[in-house]
Amino acid sequence: MRKRERENPCGICGHYHKYEEEEVCGICGHRIPLSSDKSSLQVSAFPSLILPGFLYLGSYDNASRSELLKSQGITHVLNTVPACQNLYKNSFTYHCLQDGKILLFDDAIQFLEQCERDKARVLVHCMSGKNRSPAIVVAFLMKSKGWRLLQSYQWVKERRPSVDIGEAVYQQLQEYEQKLYGSSNSSNLVLLSFQPGGAPLNFGLSEEFTFGAGQTQKNLSENLANPSGSDIPMDNT
Repeated sequence: MRKRERENPCGICGHYHKYEEEEVCGICGHRIPLSSDKSSLQVSAFPSLILPGFLYLGSYDNASRSELLKSQGITHVLNTVPACQNLYKNSFTYHCLQDGKILLFDDAIQFLEQCERDKARVLVHCMSGKNRSPAIVVAFLMKSKGWRLLQSYQWVKERRPSVDIGEAVYQQLQEYEQKLYGSSNSSNLVLLSFQPGGAPLNFGLSEEFTFGAGQTQKNLSENLANPSGSDIPMDNT
């Protein structure tokens, strides 16, 4: 196998095959769709980049592709589902949440903060990458960046549109927001469908609804480019 192929895994299945030459993957059978079915939806094997050079969000399928994770420089994995096995203990540093129902935000955030201090790249995953793991990432953004729930949720949703946080998990996020800030400014309206690339979200609220410390819906989109005044850039890829 040529070095070029080893350095460029398929962006869809994560395995090494000549996908640009329409070669069928010998492991999973993936191929580039024909012109007649190029419109079909395909899920990337790559996890979603949430914070450049640090935080990734994905599914158990993403976490099962060790070579692909290594190609992204990921060295640590936060597993939010006790039933999911930690497959590559000799290659990655794992931390697994032990409760299958209640999300242990403080436990997870402590691990993520240590990864950030160590300048390590970390993948946060659940089974599908849609519910539990996005909630952990949202909670981390609230705690580490000082953002409110709506703001943190929108940041994550923009970078992983498949996020679909359930009502029970979202309620835990509301309770965590209240723990951090003494109140929750968020309603279940945040669970409505997200509109990437469209008009600014108003979540059914008035234009001057306050987000966090004096931030209104009118200027939310402007401030999302740099919500806390930090040097974290927007990832538009």
